[in-house]
Amino acid sequence: MDIEFSLALPRDAIGIPMVRRVLGDAMRSLNVSETCIADMLLAVSEACSNAVRHGGPANRYEVTAAIGAGQCDVRVADNGVGVPSMPHHFPPPDTENGRGLLIMRSVVDEISFGVTPGRGTTVHLRKHLAWDDGAAKARPRELATV
Repeated sequence: MDIEFSLALPRDAIGIPMVRRVLGDAMRSLNVSETCIADMLLAVSEACSNAVRHGGPANRYEVTAAIGAGQCDVRVADNGVGVPSMPHHFPPPDTENGRGLLIMRSVVDEISFGVTPGRGTTVHLRKHLAWDDGAAKARPRELATV
């Protein structure tokens, strides 16, 4: 079974808990492990926070998710100017910016960025799913292959 959804949210922090709730509930309905869910929710929260903070002139950003075939793919798209580059190490503790990208990279299996100058940024997060103990018998056959 695949679950797909798309949310268009105001560029305001109030939408981030909604994204976490919808994605977390969808993953739990498929018996994904809580550790895996927590990792994905952390990464998505960071991506959404960046969209809220740096999303350009638009009043909205969009989150699309697809869960199936043993993985979770989430895209967070905004209308900002984009990320200049991926940092390779954590910034100093007194630095306010830059940690979110490294946090995302540390908890997902794949991260990529699509930047279109003047049109926005899309952050693509992918995580291979792990299952709760005993859930292998309960989940659909096509999700059993990880």
